[in-house]
Amino acid sequence: MSDLVIHDAAELVVGKGEGKPLERYENAAIAVAEGKIVAAGPTDEVTREYPAENATEAINATGKTVLPGFVDPHTHALFAGDRSDEFEAKLRGKTYQEILAAGGGILKSVRSVRKASDETLVSNLLGHLDRMLANGTTTVEVKSGYGLDTETELRMLAAIREADEQHPVDVIPTFMGAHAVPQGMDADDYTQAVIDEQLPAVAEQGIAEFNDVFCEEGVFSVEQSRRILEAGMEHGLTPKVHAEELAHIGGTKLAAETGATSADHLLHSTEDDISALVEAGVIPVLLPGTAFGLGAEFADAEMMLDHGAPVAIATDFNPNCHSHSMGFAQSLACVEMRMTPAQALVAATEHAALALDRQHLGRLDVGAPADLVVVDAPNHVHVPYQYGTNLVETVVKNGERVFG
Repeated sequence: MSDLVIHDAAELVVGKGEGKPLERYENAAIAVAEGKIVAAGPTDEVTREYPAENATEAINATGKTVLPGFVDPHTHALFAGDRSDEFEAKLRGKTYQEILAAGGGILKSVRSVRKASDETLVSNLLGHLDRMLANGTTTVEVKSGYGLDTETELRMLAAIREADEQHPVDVIPTFMGAHAVPQGMDADDYTQAVIDEQLPAVAEQGIAEFNDVFCEEGVFSVEQSRRILEAGMEHGLTPKVHAEELAHIGGTKLAAETGATSADHLLHSTEDDISALVEAGVIPVLLPGTAFGLGAEFADAEMMLDHGAPVAIATDFNPNCHSHSMGFAQSLACVEMRMTPAQALVAATEHAALALDRQHLGRLDVGAPADLVVVDAPNHVHVPYQYGTNLVETVVKNGERVFG
């Protein structure tokens, strides 16, 4: 007896293949019991053991494709206020750094978040999670970092936990007190405040899993970032690094040296940097939506793949990169970073899960959690091919239909 059988799918993608781009089946089915996948393969084989008519729920997926649920490993999805004015400012030629120096950008979001109630923060995040779920995301990382003081950072992390408890999407919390330098402080003093005040309080609260830092020219230097990451490790937080987004200053190698789970952005990373990541087992997370929104050069995914790097992609959803869609991220990965549709899909599922230390997610193997998406298209290529169109028809999380 099974809880769910999805049958007669035009294509079922299990995940990355051995010696081929994808492990996939045509005219396929998948069976789920107690939240786990119990069978996946050709429809006649699966339904012989798990008849659709005996399942608690059966979905006829004729002409459709079944994929692993998308994993979004880098977002700043908890915020308040509006920054659409910056979209126009960028079109008039203002740079990210100029907007930040004038008190906009992250600092504008900080002012809005500090003023927002806890209820508003949770409500805002739940709304974004609804849109992400509708676009096929079943697991998402959400960072703090629009507080830049101990009280607000803790409030943000508490809101992330509350949203996770209320919503079917799994929400992975990351502390990012080192997101920007607050107005009225210099980087050295604020680095010390993160280390002495924020990190101990975050550790005592016990919500955050990761500790991220914006290692970037004009924000936190490599040495300041190293101190913050090492202090976080002493408190049990796993490092992540925003690296080489606006300039090359050494953040990628810092991620390798500290054993970070991921190094993210990497627009200016070199071949030597990527070799260091591969050797250290650090996942490179590319954020094509950010480059698209900034009108910047895209990361060199081809070079990274040539070096054997398990490239992941994410939306980087935030007030400056307003996309909830991992499908659109895959479109940009293909068109602007020359990834194949198969590479982009693996980057949005299996490799994205590795960037969150979730090795059990991102594949539809027997025994894996039944996190999956049914898309109204005959194969996985249509996800990036039909850019601007959400093809997601049904989303299943831990064996339960949660959308569609």
